Amino acid sequence: MSSLAQTLGQPLAESSIPSVVQSVDWLAIAPPTLAAVVALVVLVADLFVGDARKPLLGWLSVAGLAASTALLLPLLDGDRATFCLTGDTRVCSYTADRFTLVIQFLVLGGALLAALLSVTALKDARGRLPEGEFWFLLLSSAAGAALLPASRDLATLVVALEVASLPAFALVGIRHGDRRSSEAALKFFLSSVTATAVSLMGISFVYATTGTLYLTQVADRIQHVDGQLHTLAQTGVVLTLVGFAFKTAAVPFHFWVPDTYVGAPLPIAAYLSVVGKAVGFSGLILVTVVGFPSYADVWGPALAALAALTMTVGNLGALRQQATRAYSAVRLLAWSSVGQAGYLLVPIAAAAYSDDAEHAVGSTVAYALMYAAVNLGAFAVAALVSRTSSTNRISDYRGLYARNPLAALLLGFFLLCLAGLPPGVIGLFAKVTVFSAAVDAGLGWLAVVMAVNVVIALYYYLQWTALLFRAPEGEPVKHRVPAPLTAAITLTAALGVALSGAPQLVLRFADTGLF
Repeated sequence: MSSLAQTLGQPLAESSIPSVVQSVDWLAIAPPTLAAVVALVVLVADLFVGDARKPLLGWLSVAGLAASTALLLPLLDGDRATFCLTGDTRVCSYTADRFTLVIQFLVLGGALLAALLSVTALKDARGRLPEGEFWFLLLSSAAGAALLPASRDLATLVVALEVASLPAFALVGIRHGDRRSSEAALKFFLSSVTATAVSLMGISFVYATTGTLYLTQVADRIQHVDGQLHTLAQTGVVLTLVGFAFKTAAVPFHFWVPDTYVGAPLPIAAYLSVVGKAVGFSGLILVTVVGFPSYADVWGPALAALAALTMTVGNLGALRQQATRAYSAVRLLAWSSVGQAGYLLVPIAAAAYSDDAEHAVGSTVAYALMYAAVNLGAFAVAALVSRTSSTNRISDYRGLYARNPLAALLLGFFLLCLAGLPPGVIGLFAKVTVFSAAVDAGLGWLAVVMAVNVVIALYYYLQWTALLFRAPEGEPVKHRVPAPLTAAITLTAALGVALSGAPQLVLRFADTGLF
């Protein structure tokens, strides 16, 4: 009898073939899974819902994102993992730990607020935007973004990154017949695909030198590669980081940001500014701190240089915006987001020089939570102003206090948070936390660059804030604020005020770590 026949004739328990059947922890994967399921439901429902009832698809999407966010609560009782190797349950593709839950909350919460802004934007568009496709793409992107922080192997990371990115390209160019939107989508697509291709080459080099894609195994094996493969491994590490650096809008991978934000519908610009960055930074943290800690001497100096360059270019770009130029308010927020990305890179770079990498990256997460709340709030007020001033110039905000006192006060508060000035206490504390991470890691020069950039940013944030309270040109006209837009502004304001009153809610991540 042949060996194959003998194997087939043995009982299953005695077979030498290891089992590949894995149990799935459905609760652990529930948040991104629900978002994906609702996306499919919306796409199918769009075929059977008449034009008069299309707004129901938006409210279904909002409810789905709210439910996905709520599903994070049962996961707070402890770490969970699934899709693990049958021979080693410690090596898994999906892990729902503290880091995962915090980033998923940021991603799904940000997508929920963007969805509330989109409900009003789609209504104002009066049928010029395809609603079913819009909501399907937004939910699909949110599902991919929620999957990424839980990914613990390079293959899943890349898949999650592309699932989050590909629908975003379509969302940027979804306005049919709009040349500016089409050009923005094409620039975003081509540059992102190039960065992804470079990252895939880097991942292939890492796999060739380590023989695995699991981050924990890569971390163990890459420090013991053969001397002849050391250069290949080092090249793989650098190239892998390129795709995530692009998503964070780090200089010189930032050139797509201003045109993309201007060309996209305003809620999508808000979504990219927060959720897109969360995707990039969470992926960057995973590949550096978890996957390549032994190559800190490679990615540490590179990220420190990128941080200094990114915050400087971003703030100088924002400083150059002319108040009377069309879409100057959106462009300023776009360049500001590039500058803020520089601050977010500082603690990740500091992790390479620190004995406590978890403490350092916790500062990035704390800052990201603050930035997400107040930046979405600023975009929400910008969406309100754009309903009466379609070109959304900074000069259109002159005298906003006379037209809508509450909106002016809240936008001023959001801008002061981004600047790091009272009463935006959370912005001040978050910047101090990032500054401390650089100093503790011995990166004094980077702390000095950050301090200079904070001063530069003060000028354009305060200039915009002062404009809100100047005498308006002409008679102020008041307009009713739609309920979804009111809800978005209220939620972001409540988060900003709560975090300023109790900054320890997010700053504790910088003290206790996340992994």
